[in-house]
Amino acid sequence: MASPLKVCIVGSGNWGSAIARIIGHNATSLRFATTVKMWVFEENVNGRKLSDIINTEHENVKYLPGYKLPDNVVAVPELRDAAKGADLLVFVVPHQFIRSLCDEMVGCVSAKARGISLIKGIDAGPGGLTLISDIIREKMGMDVSVLMGANIANEVAAEKFCETTIGSRILENGLLFKELLQTPNFRITVVDDADTVELCGALKNIVAVGAGFCDGLRCGDNTKAAVIRLGLMEMIAFTRLFSKNTNVSTATFLESCGVADLITTCYGGRNRRVAEAFSKSGKSIEQLEKEMLNGQKLQGPATSAEVYHILQQKGVVDKFPLFTAVYQICFQGKPVQEMISCLQSHPEHK
Repeated sequence: MASPLKVCIVGSGNWGSAIARIIGHNATSLRFATTVKMWVFEENVNGRKLSDIINTEHENVKYLPGYKLPDNVVAVPELRDAAKGADLLVFVVPHQFIRSLCDEMVGCVSAKARGISLIKGIDAGPGGLTLISDIIREKMGMDVSVLMGANIANEVAAEKFCETTIGSRILENGLLFKELLQTPNFRITVVDDADTVELCGALKNIVAVGAGFCDGLRCGDNTKAAVIRLGLMEMIAFTRLFSKNTNVSTATFLESCGVADLITTCYGGRNRRVAEAFSKSGKSIEQLEKEMLNGQKLQGPATSAEVYHILQQKGVVDKFPLFTAVYQICFQGKPVQEMISCLQSHPEHK
């Protein structure tokens, strides 16, 4: 019989801790090693190390307070120690840090290691669009699936029913991660259109910022529905234009990673919440992130900057007015009311 697969969770924030609850419970099956290592970025909470708190009280009191982690989830503050010999790696960190973390892990994981990215974001370099999963593939030489869906972390931790989507270029690996992650209240569909799944997870955060601006302006639900619809149209257009996969399937946008995640993020996510506060307070995005998110990172504004850079490179800024308006309001001092102007003159209405 094959030896049990060792699991390492790279990240321990709000979403990482919620996923650790699921993985810890599911790792008690014979297929997986019982002990699940979770890399924790070490910080002090009320004079104690966060990793020590997690390992003694089995709770991430900073990022997921009120929810116990299974005893077999072990917090490890040294990344290479956490990842040593791992067969399955679950990446759930802010996208800005993935390159340096991968560089640190090279050579310490199993030769047959496989990964899954729960990271929502993209990278815009001189060569244009790079997916976060591609960065992991390139740096670590492993197959990487992705998981995206309508999954607000605290609701998942509370075991409220939800769906999610795994995108996997190698079906066998997608099904393996489904076995690791699925529960009666966390239902998973596996699709092969992995790049679209990943792009949905990144782009919907930009739309959610636009929805938050509209909430701050008290525009109402009809306007927010328009933001969601036009945002979805721009998500589809962007994916068709920039995905390396020539067979982008419209059906993927009807999975949890697409329209469902877009809806929940535009009503319940941190990007919407901070954008609403931005439109009411006159404070900067950076200041609000520090004040409102307890050390968590905001992905929507950063992703809008990456996307704007890519659109400029291709000379297609005018075809994506909603994405562009979010960027310009966040970073170029345009008034929040520009959000309404971009909806009024959107090319979808011509």
